[in-house]
Amino acid sequence: MTIQLNPPKLYLSAPHACPYIEPETATTVLLEPNYKMDNALFSVLLNSGFRRSGKTIYRPHCRNCNACVSVRIPAGAYIPNRAQLRCYKKNQDLCATMLPTSFKREHFELYCRYQSWRHTGDTMDHNDSDRYREFVVKSFIETVFMEYRLKGKLIGLSVCDLPDDGMSAVYTFFDPDFSKRSLGTYAIMKQIEYVRQIQLDWLYLGYWIEGCKKMSYKTNFKPMFGFVNQEWRLM
Repeated sequence: MTIQLNPPKLYLSAPHACPYIEPETATTVLLEPNYKMDNALFSVLLNSGFRRSGKTIYRPHCRNCNACVSVRIPAGAYIPNRAQLRCYKKNQDLCATMLPTSFKREHFELYCRYQSWRHTGDTMDHNDSDRYREFVVKSFIETVFMEYRLKGKLIGLSVCDLPDDGMSAVYTFFDPDFSKRSLGTYAIMKQIEYVRQIQLDWLYLGYWIEGCKKMSYKTNFKPMFGFVNQEWRLM
């Protein structure tokens, strides 16, 4: 880890509409832009409840709400339930490959299809290649893509960071024609499998909010730990 004399500055965003709980107002702590980052420092921040989106590192910091809980799965202790075992078996015909991040037209077109299907009308609904690069491709720490192919056809892709203690699931998108395969669940299982293979500890799954349907799938993975009151606790 590179030792820097000055720690990063933190900024508080202006209040904005909460994307998960209506009609709440949210604020976010942001790490100063362009601060020189490395994997070790990012790992410390991840362990402190921060998250990465593109080149932005942030953490929710709302005055009257603490609903957003950073969660992670201990790879060695994870036990799949019956539905997850069925999902894994259903997708045994897929080829999962890890590769460096880069812009590929094939990836971008799949991303656009997914956005149009899953996120029509909200802030994730954008098919601009520059915004795609900023959100998916660009990173200042060690990041990889995990492709999922069926007989050579790309049907899914996960963006994953590689902190010092495991893996952080940044974003997964897939072909809507294959939605019945539960590729989101399969992707998490493959990520846990990878963390086990490299003999590290954690798969970070970002934030979870009780009662939020978009995030409810995370509680299907057990055991799960949440960062509550500045410490990791078994949920």
